[in-house]
Amino acid sequence: MKEKIRLLIQLQLCDNRIRENRKREGQGPLRIQKLRDELNAFQSRLQKDRETLDDLKKERRRVELEIQDLENKIEKSTIKLSNIKSNKEYGAALKEIEDSKKAKFLVEDKVIKSMEEIEEMERQASEYKKQEPEFLAKSERDKTALEKELQGLNKELESLNKEREDIMAAIDQDILKRYLFLKERKGGQAIGSVIAGVCQTCHMGIPPQKFNELIRCDSLMTCPHCSRIVYWGEDKRFS
Repeated sequence: MKEKIRLLIQLQLCDNRIRENRKREGQGPLRIQKLRDELNAFQSRLQKDRETLDDLKKERRRVELEIQDLENKIEKSTIKLSNIKSNKEYGAALKEIEDSKKAKFLVEDKVIKSMEEIEEMERQASEYKKQEPEFLAKSERDKTALEKELQGLNKELESLNKEREDIMAAIDQDILKRYLFLKERKGGQAIGSVIAGVCQTCHMGIPPQKFNELIRCDSLMTCPHCSRIVYWGEDKRFS
């Protein structure tokens, strides 16, 4: 009986590893997508910086043209003064010049602010651009490592499935059917140990008489609470 239990323990351990590897393998596409999303986000940031910088430079050119127009207007109004005869027209022309100068002053403030924004944006874009080679290299390293890991998992799964077949072939068919039945209905865990009189799967105590029978290991036993196959976990032959 001990040999039969030992084989069941090996099968459960093998099934646990297969389940864990399949879970990790199933997470592979999500992890690959995450790497792609991070790369896309980085490249989008670079593109956004370029577009923002272009917009700022366009705005600066627009404001500079506005200043040029105001300067031309001031120059024309100044020339016009020499041809004005009446005081009323002269006063109106002076006011027009003064208004244009005030407008030019305000627009020049915009130019200064625009230049400061461009300078700051160029600094930020330059710093972010410097990170691009290392980011791309890291992204490629992570992708290669992940692909290698997934290939390793696939290879290990093939080995585990072969090992599982060999173990199942060595187990009595009736016992194997029982194991598979429990595994299907107990969340993948068909067999568990009992230590200090407590089932380590459902954490419920085993009656003393049952525990003594478990220690003797004369027959296949189940936990009276969770119905899983159980064995004495402190038996060194099962460790």
